[in-house]
Amino acid sequence: MTTSPVHGRGRPARRPSVSVVVPTLNEERNLPAVFARIPADVEVILVDGGSVDRTVEVARELRPSIVITQQTRAGKGNALACGFAEARGDIIVMIDADGSTDPGEIDRFVAAVHGGADFAKGSRFREGGDSYDITPLRRLGNRGLNGLVNTLFGTRFTDLCYGYNAFHRSVLDHLDLPSIDAPAPAGGRLWGDGFEIETLINIRVAAAGLRVTEVPSVEAPRQYGESNLNTFRDGMRVLRTIVSEYRRNAKRSRVATPAPVEAPVPLPVRPAGAAEPAGERRAA
Repeated sequence: MTTSPVHGRGRPARRPSVSVVVPTLNEERNLPAVFARIPADVEVILVDGGSVDRTVEVARELRPSIVITQQTRAGKGNALACGFAEARGDIIVMIDADGSTDPGEIDRFVAAVHGGADFAKGSRFREGGDSYDITPLRRLGNRGLNGLVNTLFGTRFTDLCYGYNAFHRSVLDHLDLPSIDAPAPAGGRLWGDGFEIETLINIRVAAAGLRVTEVPSVEAPRQYGESNLNTFRDGMRVLRTIVSEYRRNAKRSRVATPAPVEAPVPLPVRPAGAAEPAGERRAA
């Protein structure tokens, strides 16, 4: 099934409203630079994971109109689900609070959705994209996992594990994310609550037959603090997600999917003063 809720006869004449969901955990020092580049006319939803610094206070000082909510369990996936539940915009954008995803690119992601895509998927490895943060090991792992998804699901993704995405709010009906009201299990997380969330969303969007557009994006290094990502642990969660989603889709006879379409959006510019990233740029 292919749906296109923001284009064709059904496209609204008005400019779509936009909600930007920002998960946080002790990001007080990163917020000023991130918030300075978020467009003024969008709804910003900050989902806090129990910060012990002044993340929430700084967010309110920087953007008095901000919507702040606490996530209900642990993990980035749960934080995003909580933010999606609060979002009121026609288009929802996912960015990180550490400065790695450039809010200056939001308009291009929104333009891709408003121009015909159901889901605008950020890619560091499509022409015009880049990364100044990914390590050689993570690049290799992403390439292998990306290739596995393309083989199993008939997609042509170039970047599987990147969290900069935008989509029409109707896409939420296809994601079937864990309920934010469900109690946490003994381990603290339900499946989909962790960093596997990007992979889960990408696969379910493709399996639903929605129109996917890859948008080249430049990933910057984290400005302050340390990442909560663990290469091996979270890599295994992504692998398990791929296998479980393949089995899930096989049962529903929905493995065949359309290839993503490249949107006619401007390419990003390398941040001023940024050094050439180590290693050769590759298309995964």
